[in-house]
Amino acid sequence: MQVPLQITFRNMDPSLAVENAVRDKVHKLERFYDRIMGCRIVVEAPHRQHHKGNLFHVRVDLTVPDDELVVSREPANQHSHEDVYVALRDAFEALMRQLKEYARRRRGEVKRHEVPAVAEAEPIPAAEPSGV
Repeated sequence: MQVPLQITFRNMDPSLAVENAVRDKVHKLERFYDRIMGCRIVVEAPHRQHHKGNLFHVRVDLTVPDDELVVSREPANQHSHEDVYVALRDAFEALMRQLKEYARRRRGEVKRHEVPAVAEAEPIPAAEPSGV
């Protein structure tokens, strides 16, 4: 990666364990696609939802040549992202799908629908008069 990894924690204390988990996930992305130019991650625990527990929100901005892949994972239901590691997993799984599609496009492996060839109609020979 050309630019150092940037990890930001909002409305929560920075966690070395979460930071290490993020680094591992980014390292897996680099093994899959080695031309990643930069990565910014924001892990946020919205403070307005204390009555529901901390529902973590993760946003990942991945810079690659000629594009930027963005994943923003809001909690799908009230309990799915109470664990920051589940929120990270979901965000990075979505990012991996985007990165695979991006890599496929870069290699020119995008599925293209073939245009059916238009056949030119041959003239129908005129019926010859029968010798009757």
